[in-house]
Amino acid sequence: MPETRARNIVVVGGGPAGVLAALEAKRSDPSAEVVLLTEERCEPYEKPPLSKGVLTGKALPEDALIAGRDGAAAHKVVVEFLALCTAIDRAGRSVVTASGRKYPYDSLVLATGCVVRELPQWPLGRPRVHYLRTEKDARALAAALRQSKHLLLIGGGLIGLEVAASARHLGVETTVLEVGPRILARVCDEQTGAFIAEKHRQNGVEIRTGTTITEVQANDAGFDITTSAGDNFFTDVVVVGAGVKPNYALAAAAGIAVEDGIIVDEHCRTSDPNIFAAGDVVRFPGPHGMVRQENWHHAQDHGTVAGRNAAGANEAYRPTPLFWSEQYDLYIQGVGWPPPKPDLHIHRPVAGHCPLVLELVGGALVYAMGINVQHDLAIARRLIERQIPVDPTELADPSKPLTAMLNARA
Repeated sequence: MPETRARNIVVVGGGPAGVLAALEAKRSDPSAEVVLLTEERCEPYEKPPLSKGVLTGKALPEDALIAGRDGAAAHKVVVEFLALCTAIDRAGRSVVTASGRKYPYDSLVLATGCVVRELPQWPLGRPRVHYLRTEKDARALAAALRQSKHLLLIGGGLIGLEVAASARHLGVETTVLEVGPRILARVCDEQTGAFIAEKHRQNGVEIRTGTTITEVQANDAGFDITTSAGDNFFTDVVVVGAGVKPNYALAAAAGIAVEDGIIVDEHCRTSDPNIFAAGDVVRFPGPHGMVRQENWHHAQDHGTVAGRNAAGANEAYRPTPLFWSEQYDLYIQGVGWPPPKPDLHIHRPVAGHCPLVLELVGGALVYAMGINVQHDLAIARRLIERQIPVDPTELADPSKPLTAMLNARA
């Protein structure tokens, strides 16, 4: 019998989705040649510490490698560093890098992630202006904060507020400007957002909502700022936290279907049956239509499924979303799919903290969010995944353990 050629699997992207896709592809098909292409210069690392431990000096990016202490090579995955992919030759089934090298594939996984949303007023590369996406960004910002007295943070989202907490840990005066009426409007309800905002104020962060910058005067020491409220202040370092946008240019140029991200089916397959995609860059089928998610948990789980399918499986991706953020002593966490219009929105009291937010549709729990209630949220996740009917009165009563609701209907 003729010898069967080993499958070539190429993964583009060194974030959690790409790394997990590569590791899982190799695990699923040990005979496959799996190559991971990353634009960065170093072994792929976890990004959550960048806005926290790396800024405060408690951690280094290399302390938390995605593939483990010995890197992806220990799993027999070939990693190519500084490999900027410039084109996909779909007819010839190869990926081309800026160096001109071609990587042939039988299956290709695109995990190109997101890029920062740049503000024209604060362009990338402007002195004293920082965006946070990579380990290089984090090291530069960490160095700047140690030489600064005042930080201006533009945007009141999760990552920006994590940077604010880290800056205060270092003793840097910090001001957050948010154009919306409140911080975290895309993440949580008004009561939870107000609780988090108050924690920042208690730690010395000045938060100005409904505010824009109307004038900037740059000098050698920093920037003199004028806001739409008529306030004036000086800052010597600026961090822009205006969100991110999906990095799908490579896919679009190859004629793969895109729409605010790379479109995939529930098996992570793109409009080209030989090409899969995973992570932040992807729009995939959710319970309320096509959706994109930007968080670590989704990236890892989606990458895992994409890697298995690139190696020949046909597994569907049906996640229960999960996100978290750490700010000061607050562990903020959400689980499930927030419905556009919940049938019931319940606040379950939590001693000393903001209430646990619970949303129901059709008598079942579909979403939960809370602060420093990891155990309750773990139970809530199981209630959501099992679609167990719940009693709203019991959910609202803190004397009724969520565990009992789970066990009573097990």
